[in-house]
Amino acid sequence: MTLHSSIYTLENPTHLWLDIDETDKARIWQQTQKQGFSTSSRRWVGYLNRLTLNAFLPWLQSEHVTNATVFPQPAALPGIWEVVNGTSINIGTKKLVLIPTEALDLSELRVSQEWVDIPNWIADYYVAVQVNLEEGCIRIWGYATHAQLKNQATYDASDRAYSLDGEAVISNINIIWIAQQLCPSEITRVDVAALPTLPLAQAENLLNRVGNPAVVSPRTSIPFANWGALLEHGGWRQKLYEKRLEQQQQWSVLEWIQIGVSDFAQRFGWGSVELEPSFSGARGSESATLLPTMVRKLTVLGQQYELRVQPKGDVKNHVWRFELRHAVKGQYVPTGFKLQLLTEDLLPFPGNQVQATTSVERLYLEIAMGESGEGLVWVVEPTPENFEYEVLFF
Repeated sequence: MTLHSSIYTLENPTHLWLDIDETDKARIWQQTQKQGFSTSSRRWVGYLNRLTLNAFLPWLQSEHVTNATVFPQPAALPGIWEVVNGTSINIGTKKLVLIPTEALDLSELRVSQEWVDIPNWIADYYVAVQVNLEEGCIRIWGYATHAQLKNQATYDASDRAYSLDGEAVISNINIIWIAQQLCPSEITRVDVAALPTLPLAQAENLLNRVGNPAVVSPRTSIPFANWGALLEHGGWRQKLYEKRLEQQQQWSVLEWIQIGVSDFAQRFGWGSVELEPSFSGARGSESATLLPTMVRKLTVLGQQYELRVQPKGDVKNHVWRFELRHAVKGQYVPTGFKLQLLTEDLLPFPGNQVQATTSVERLYLEIAMGESGEGLVWVVEPTPENFEYEVLFF
């Protein structure tokens, strides 16, 4: 992290200027190319966001919030940038969203509606960033709160964005932390309407429509309530991204067993190990067979856990075991922890959850699946860090 020095910093002393590392430019461009986007314009959005994040996050961690992290997690960012400009960061119990642009005009802060009206995307602060590739720097020229955007900004229905006059933007980003100290009860957010729960058939129909890469502006192609509901569901948002990249199914556990965990799933923390079955009922030749087990690393209340998924016996039986255990051998899953499975559209079903009534070595569910490639969503309580819904197909 390096503060940028130029004549502009003297003209605008309340603005924050940060250098873009020259070596980062080529590296991040290659990274952006590798991650994939449906069009060159979306690739450029991803590039600007990545440059901004790499310049801003080290400064933020050094100066204000040592444990600041990307929300929801780094692996999810390309799927967001494919359809929306902006990058969200956790800062303790609050969030901020970086809104980068190359525009020279600082007369307005323009924020896509998704960051303002999707309940689990809402931030406390929206940070205006001007990216100057020629000068090799980013300029943080101010911020606004969610409450400001909802109460003072103009909503532009043509591109579904909130526009706040530049004069209303608070020009010194350091005021965020001064305000938190002096006015800890400051209202930074306001309530927004809940989004609808989409039935699976409707969600699949919408995903097929907006997942077509020929649709240049998917975010304005369907009603916002439906669009927001798709993005709020992490598994559907990832499916949208993969469809727009014309990727084959990346989340089939059967395929993971046969050919290995997909690159996409590995980025989200999934891996594969071979373990002897430890569950009750494993006897004879079955107990001597090494079964592929899918493992997802989780952090819950500061502790490391593992979510394990494996077939019970022959995969042709379509019976699957989901197991939550502590990552450290000999440690236990505490009382009150819950493991739950939902349908792809987040509906419960009989026998879909188990809760620890005492400390246990493992929590597990065994589920008999159909033969039609059904999807399941896993949920752990207390909620793991940076949790979003994922859809696993069987």
